[in-house]
Amino acid sequence: MKFLKSILFLVVFSLSQLSWTSPVSAQAETVSGQEPTFGLPLCQPGPYLYDPQDCLPLGPSETITQMAQKGIVYPFIPLQAHKPDSSLNDLDLNFARINVPPPDKAPVYASFEDARTGNNPTGTLEPGNLIYVSYKSIAYDGPDAYAYLTSGAWMRASPISSINSFQGLEFSDNSDTTIGWIVESTHPREEAGYNGKETENLLPPQTPVQIYNTQEKDGTQWYMIGLGQWVERKYIRQLVVNSTPPAGVDNNRWIEVNLYEQILSVYDNGKLKFATLIASGMEPYYTQPGLFKIYNKKPTETMRGAFEADKSDFYYLEDVPWTLYFDKERAIHGAYWRAMFGYEQSHGCINMSIGDSHWIYNWANVGDYVYVHDPSGATPTDPSFYGSGGA
Repeated sequence: MKFLKSILFLVVFSLSQLSWTSPVSAQAETVSGQEPTFGLPLCQPGPYLYDPQDCLPLGPSETITQMAQKGIVYPFIPLQAHKPDSSLNDLDLNFARINVPPPDKAPVYASFEDARTGNNPTGTLEPGNLIYVSYKSIAYDGPDAYAYLTSGAWMRASPISSINSFQGLEFSDNSDTTIGWIVESTHPREEAGYNGKETENLLPPQTPVQIYNTQEKDGTQWYMIGLGQWVERKYIRQLVVNSTPPAGVDNNRWIEVNLYEQILSVYDNGKLKFATLIASGMEPYYTQPGLFKIYNKKPTETMRGAFEADKSDFYYLEDVPWTLYFDKERAIHGAYWRAMFGYEQSHGCINMSIGDSHWIYNWANVGDYVYVHDPSGATPTDPSFYGSGGA
């Protein structure tokens, strides 16, 4: 009994001490430059554009309030877009890369036996680092693979085991949120700048993200893709929505190619319908800025060419799918040989994934406009700089 009384006394005494001890929330706090406030609890997380009087808008509320002052809504609005039908990636073709490196020419044979033994070549392909063929079947001689081409010839080649199945996004209306794509694996930082601590969240290439804020720091642009998540410019590309038709567009249907962001977007009746990552022309084979019209559509096309005097940049690409010609030999088309998008890589064409090029091909009509521009001003605009272009 004495023991229970002792316990009861200690409990009552402890409670009485707590009642006379000022809690952390009752310590002096200053809110937005006002006089110190005593005895108020922290506010529930949320935006407080005006002094709530009965709580302290600190901690998470302070961050959310700062976001609200910039027009950023929290909780974040879900991404107002979706991926197209995955069947657009399907292609009833097989591709292989030719193994003969420059300066040797790649021999072509009439039979598997001749190809296996290297006898009686019927022709050759010019040497190049970008030689791909379309084939019907593959035969092996030990570890060596030989492709039976759609033309009926045989060549030693390496079959492509997989094709990049990346797809952009479809929109039902102009997006109320700003989006972008990660183009290289990265860990976001907790704050803008190189001094910001990297988070454990690894973002793989081609991940779509929402962009809530931007900030210039350490000589580059930083993008906020979530609370305490900032990504450096070189790892991300931003979709810039502009539903105003470019000067000269008279049918309210156009494809916009933003060379700086490496993003293609489609507008129909003033509404954003689709957007995705691309690979445009690399220096000195830039994609020419300007306003053009699609003048030819071809479901498949064999492309070849060289621009250097010694033909060291020769390329040969069979059955390039979903091709839309818009500026001489420059076209929007699928690029089964590309492993990544979001960087300049082509000879002037707009390279896309198979699924994305299929989407564009289905949407576009001959006569629709293609508007190419570079907001950074880095791409030459003098027409005399440009030749016919290539893949």
